Amino acid sequence: MAGTIIPQRMTAEVDGDFVVFLIGTRINKPWKVQSWWPVVRAMRPMLKELDANPDLGCLGYTFGWPVIVQYWRSFDHLERYAKSRDHLHLPAWQRFNKIVSQSRDIVGIWHETFGVRAGSYETVYSGMPPFGLGKVGRLVPASGARETARQRITGYAEQS
Repeated sequence: MAGTIIPQRMTAEVDGDFVVFLIGTRINKPWKVQSWWPVVRAMRPMLKELDANPDLGCLGYTFGWPVIVQYWRSFDHLERYAKSRDHLHLPAWQRFNKIVSQSRDIVGIWHETFGVRAGSYETVYSGMPPFGLGKVGRLVPASGARETARQRITGYAEQS
């Protein structure tokens, strides 16, 4: 894992509302590499495009297999990128649909999108380099008024 390890307990703060987008792949027939490899290979160039263009609204991501966690400024930013003919996602999506149109059981994809209101989340990191929301937002000590999970999720706790 790259990055400088921060030994103390930290939490992340993100200004305003944001969107968490989870996207994953499931390879159902691993022996049909010619059908699923283009799907897997298409993600890295899209992530590089998002890195190079912060104005598109992607705040950052954590790349894992088979799930990628992305953080977006808003659902509008995410949707605008997904539907844009000027960026890599739409052509990749069209290629995927063409590949799987003959057999949808070779490779599956899924995504889930969550709108997060300011203050309605909590994080804690200990002995970790910046990760997840800690890479996207500001890392601050998880102490004092941020000591417990309930204190860190004040926006949610106050509504309960």
